[in-house]
Amino acid sequence: MQKSIFITGGGSGIGRATAQLFATKGWFVGLADVNAAGLAETAALLPKGMSSQHVMDVRDRDAWEAALADFATHTGGRLDVLFNNAGIGTGGALEAMDARDVERVIDINLKGVFWGAQVGFQYLKNTPGSALVSTSSAAGIYASAGMSAYSATKFGVRAMTESLDREWKDAGVKARTIMPSFIDTPLLNATASGSNVAIRDVVREAGLEFTPVEQVAQAVWDAAHGKKVHTLVGKTARRLKLATTWAPWLLPKRLSPKE
Repeated sequence: MQKSIFITGGGSGIGRATAQLFATKGWFVGLADVNAAGLAETAALLPKGMSSQHVMDVRDRDAWEAALADFATHTGGRLDVLFNNAGIGTGGALEAMDARDVERVIDINLKGVFWGAQVGFQYLKNTPGSALVSTSSAAGIYASAGMSAYSATKFGVRAMTESLDREWKDAGVKARTIMPSFIDTPLLNATASGSNVAIRDVVREAGLEFTPVEQVAQAVWDAAHGKKVHTLVGKTARRLKLATTWAPWLLPKRLSPKE
């Protein structure tokens, strides 16, 4: 039977690259996003009849129920991989952040991932060899100044995944994260709260590299099929992991605009 993957944030960036990779391997792809135009653009890049589109907000648990039920009608109930990828970026000094921005990043990046895991489990447990893959981040390895809300969500995704990998073991469902460093996607166009500086420019100023989305998509494939709970992606992620373990004095103090 044809394997299938459901991808949130499928309208651009990592989600789009992952959809293309899995489609080339013959998988049916469920594309979910709040951006209907982006979904259509991604679907147009995939072979005809190899995808379904689901306009949804990951913060809405009922939307998860409806989208996955619709997706299941295309796959005979099969869900080999649920890729919890939708997310937003924000940064800046916590005291300067708008409360709505803090709430939004927590709701999308963390609550949305929990709803995906909770609702998706009923399909994953009925699909042999299935996996939940969620996008954490290098910010889930080390939280620099100015990234408290964003990093908290990514550490949360990391913790949720470690717990679920144990919790779901008897059901035969794996839980995995990918932990990319900075990816050149629309997410980097966001500005830090209280600043007009794009995160993309901050990364350049810090001398850090951008990891190609194609490399991240391959990491999703590797994570879903491998034994590692966390898959690091990019030089920055690997350096942060090494430094937190062996050389904490080398860690950067800030990856956000200076006041």
